[in-house]
Amino acid sequence: MASTEMDIDPPVPESISSPPKPHAGSDVRTSTGAVAVRSIEGWIILVTNVHEEASEEDLQEVFGEFGEIKNLHMNLDRRTGYVKGYVLVEYSTQSSARAAIAGANGTKLLDQTIAVDFAFVRPPPNKKENGSAGGRGGRNTVGGTRKERERSKSPADGLKDE
Repeated sequence: MASTEMDIDPPVPESISSPPKPHAGSDVRTSTGAVAVRSIEGWIILVTNVHEEASEEDLQEVFGEFGEIKNLHMNLDRRTGYVKGYVLVEYSTQSSARAAIAGANGTKLLDQTIAVDFAFVRPPPNKKENGSAGGRGGRNTVGGTRKERERSKSPADGLKDE
């Protein structure tokens, strides 16, 4: 983490003969089909089902073979000091992150099978009948504008100061 410059992935050329895809041609998909996105600093993968006694060296050994690790974050339980069961690994390039997911997903680490996938994904587009393009809202919105709801009166509102 000595360098503060951000590495830029080279553009992925689209083949003219490839069939059209529902999303952009350079989209990377997770195992569930969601579109993976880059964090501010790099490509972060989430490793789950990590053994509680796994060390940073164990993880560096497994994931270091897929590319240079920019950052490795292990959340530890405050009481026991053991790993909570997941780890975040950051790579500077998409190809390293994809290689780590393909190479380490479903492998054993300290007698536990780990699952590896991208940590950040783009939310699916909202398909609303009113044509609004998603965004913030909630149960009290109509067409992207906030509608007021009637407030019930509290028992104290009925009493007047005398």
